[in-house]
Amino acid sequence: MITAHEVGISFRFDRQRRVVTRSAARIRRAGPTIWGLRDLSFSLEPGEGVALLGRSGSGKTTLLRLLGGVYSPDAGTLAVRGNVACLLSTDAGLLPLLTGRENALHLSVLAGLTRAQARAALDSIKERSDLGDYFERPVSSFSQGMRARLGLAVQDERNTDILLLDEVHEALDHEFRQKLEERAHDLLAHGGIVVAAGHDHPMLRRLCTRALYLRDGRLQAEGSFDEIQRTYLDELHLEE
Repeated sequence: MITAHEVGISFRFDRQRRVVTRSAARIRRAGPTIWGLRDLSFSLEPGEGVALLGRSGSGKTTLLRLLGGVYSPDAGTLAVRGNVACLLSTDAGLLPLLTGRENALHLSVLAGLTRAQARAALDSIKERSDLGDYFERPVSSFSQGMRARLGLAVQDERNTDILLLDEVHEALDHEFRQKLEERAHDLLAHGGIVVAAGHDHPMLRRLCTRALYLRDGRLQAEGSFDEIQRTYLDELHLEE
């Protein structure tokens, strides 16, 4: 369902020292190229839970954004077949001045539902998010966990083949983290794919049997979760 062959993506700094993609750099006349990912080749099969391990800045989030279609590769080929649900940030797509209900409508349309489908789903999104009266309040009043719950409830409306998680689960309280795990396990049981990055290794182990270890934007190692976790942690200890 996911195949990457020598995939790479580059970024540049604009005049305000902000990182931009290569396409934006052409518009802004940005500076030298920096490769966020380079020469990544791997394939993920139906029913696989795969963890992305690596230090902050190793390329985990960039890879998830590539898989989710937020970025396009500048090198190599990437094929992602299936409906993708992304939980890459607690703030992704949220407009803080709009209410939870208004953001649910907005996110549902961004996720591919028609406006009629999105409106029809609002009551079930409210119930699943368990936000109560906060659903009618501006998102600016939400905690990080509440924002993650709203995003998860919206994604539940879609038929999902691939679920991408980038540390969002770590902002959830115990009850909603269990719900997310249950949903992920159900997806895997039905032949879907889960790709998760984070520092909560016990949860990653429960979801993932396989891992990719990224370092400086390159694939350092891949294999079983336990094997790759040991490799990653051993290298961390050697650098201390």
